[in-house]
Amino acid sequence: MAMTVEIKNGKLCIEIDLETPTPSSSGKTLVVASTRGNAVTTAMVDGKPITIALNAYIKK
Repeated sequence: MAMTVEIKNGKLCIEIDLETPTPSSSGKTLVVASTRGNAVTTAMVDGKPITIALNAYIKK
């Protein structure tokens, strides 16, 4: 999973690779992108790194 994060014009911009749809742990959705938990980024606010938890999915 490759993810880039940056701040542009006061907005947090996240770019993450799409993956082959995979069933979620509940089986109700198909995950197409995920950080698989918290991911610390290089983007900073007040000198501190932003942490992101992201799940993108489609309904079955």
